[in-house]
Formats: sequence, C-alpha cells, structure tokens
Amino acid sequence: MKLPEEGMLLRIFIGESDNYGGKALYEQIVLKAREMNLAGATVTRGIMGFGADSRMHTAKLLRLSEDLPVVIELVDTEENLNKLLPFLDKVVEEGLITLEKVRVIKYRHK
Repeated sequence: MKLPEEGMLLRIFIGESDNYGGKALYEQIVLKAREMNLAGATVTRGIMGFGADSRMHTAKLLRLSEDLPVVIELVDTEENLNKLLPFLDKVVEEGLITLEKVRVIKYRHK
C-alpha cells in the first residue's frame, strides 16, 4: 500500500479497562482497522493522565490496577479513516477522538 504525502492522523484516547464485545476496546479497534485494510495502527499505554471527568489515572507502584490511559494512533487517507468513524462512534462510550493532517515522509516494509 502506498500513502500520499498528505495523510490524516486519527487519535483515540480511551482507558485501558474499556471493553467491547468481551475484549479490550483498544484491541477491537486495531482488529477492525486491520479488517478494513487501513495502513496501520499503534497502541500506546500512558503512565499518567486524566480526561473529561478530571479523574487522575496513574501507574504509581501502589496503584497498579488503575485504569491507565491508552492512545490508539492510525495514519491513512482521510477517506479511509472516515470509514472507521461509524464503528468508533458505536464502541467508544467515553474518551476523545481527534483527526489532524500529517505529512507522510515514508511508509514502507520489506
């Protein structure tokens, strides 16, 4: 797959304990993106953060069971990412979703 130089970055901010269909929500989102043949996805686990409810989430030693922040990032064309939005609207009950323009420098595999 080749990406044009101007692409879009879709970021989804959710909690690590968020679930959908019996699996972790971040996993369901990545699997759906793969099923839709999007260019790729990366999930990053945060060590600290807060959202709209202002509740602090942290990975401090005594609180390892806290609901840590998770960010899912996908880069593709705007058209392809827009196809994922109805699914996200259905499965992301709490969180933040952003979309911004990015300049793609390189996208390759061997």
